[in-house]
Amino acid sequence: MVLSEKVSQLMEWTNKRPVIRMNGDKFRRLVKAPPRNYSVIVMFTALQLHRQCVVCKQADEEFQILANSWRYSSAFTNRIFFAMVDFDEGSDVFQMLNMNSAPTFINFPPKGKPKRADTYELQVRGFSAEQIARWIADRTDVNIRVIRPPNYAGPLMLGLLLAVIGGLVYLRRSNMEFLFNKTGWAFAALCFVLAMTSGQMWNHIRGPPYAHKNPHTGHVNYIHGSSQAQFVAETHIVLLFNGGVTLGMVLLCEAATSDMDIGKRRMMCVAGIGLVVLFFSWMLSIFRSKYHGYPYSFLMS
Repeated sequence: MVLSEKVSQLMEWTNKRPVIRMNGDKFRRLVKAPPRNYSVIVMFTALQLHRQCVVCKQADEEFQILANSWRYSSAFTNRIFFAMVDFDEGSDVFQMLNMNSAPTFINFPPKGKPKRADTYELQVRGFSAEQIARWIADRTDVNIRVIRPPNYAGPLMLGLLLAVIGGLVYLRRSNMEFLFNKTGWAFAALCFVLAMTSGQMWNHIRGPPYAHKNPHTGHVNYIHGSSQAQFVAETHIVLLFNGGVTLGMVLLCEAATSDMDIGKRRMMCVAGIGLVVLFFSWMLSIFRSKYHGYPYSFLMS
């Protein structure tokens, strides 16, 4: 195919669907074979249900948002196209590129072969549309402003929370002492601190996958092996462990300061020490698995 035919064909498909589905033949003709004056961002994935790739579906949703943002932007040109190769439709492409994991994003530049930086670092950056757009800008000098469909879940939840708070204040309007309840405010503050220290804000910014399933063995990893990234499930585990340590410390403080009989205080003390030892040991074991060479350990870690 001559260059003008390639560009015309890609533009026609892009006008119908921002992400072009490709098999082996289309990939070889339009992406690999010269001549080419355009970049192609290809997502290699496995979306069929029997593949059980949850991350692939999540990454595909973000990729579709990014491609739609580019297709319907005022800056849209034929300098860059978005394409997808599903394993069940183009397994020969996976074999040709010696690729054994999905999803994977690769930028195929107008000239030459993709370099190492043309493969997106999914495990480090996550697969949010904004992160992929920054990577594309670095590799192609094409800036894409990500426009997401309106999501009303956040405003609805905020409205519901305000309605609940307003209802409680109205029902207790004759007695507002609950607003000065130290235990309630302490519990709310503790929940906020545990959520932030477990990495929930990082999840919101980076959009990492919930977990990773090895396509060959089927083994699911909930803890990321690198200190530069994390899974959503990992933050939930860390939140649980931090909560366990906190509960143990609360029990120890209560055992030392409460007016209960000595037997109950002794039981609270033993339970508190057990919780701190158990969950702190597990926490250190996670640190050791992520930070290779981490020098500290404690009992079961």
